[in-house]
Amino acid sequence: MTDALALLKTRRSVKPDQLSGPPPTAEDLDTMLGIAARVPDHGKLVPWRFIVFEGDHREEAGAAIASAYAAKYPDASGDQIYFETNRLARAPVVVAVVSSPVESQKIPAWEQQLSGAAAAQNLLLAAHALGYAACWLTEWFAYDAQVMRAFGLEEHERFIGFVHIGRFAGTPEDRARPALADIVTRFEA
Repeated sequence: MTDALALLKTRRSVKPDQLSGPPPTAEDLDTMLGIAARVPDHGKLVPWRFIVFEGDHREEAGAAIASAYAAKYPDASGDQIYFETNRLARAPVVVAVVSSPVESQKIPAWEQQLSGAAAAQNLLLAAHALGYAACWLTEWFAYDAQVMRAFGLEEHERFIGFVHIGRFAGTPEDRARPALADIVTRFEA
């Protein structure tokens, strides 16, 4: 088995609250983001972008999430608000992958969104290749208009997800995978 196949076969998601520091170095993070950007992109439109949350800025972003949560749930407890404030502080670094489709007569928005999803997957693989653990989540706040505005999204943009990156002591558990017989068909005319 080649190193690339071993890498692909061993990538696992690790829950954000199981990720610890130290965070990726600036060089490692740039490498991850560069690899994330090496995805199929019909028309070379670059219909996605990244927002990096690190250091104390994770809690500052969390304050925007908590504010949106409090607006939705005015009876929220202090514990719930505290949890929302720390949503992006669970991992040392969080990268939001943003779908930013470009007006095009040739390339449908759906194809552009898939390119962004591929960027998120490449980010997960790059983190794993560099010895980090990661998890791609799309939680309630990814769909909240107040949070989108607070994080600088334009009207036409949406979050693809938030990739939490850190270190994990040990080997992540694998989950059950579907049997190929259940998910593969072969076309016959």
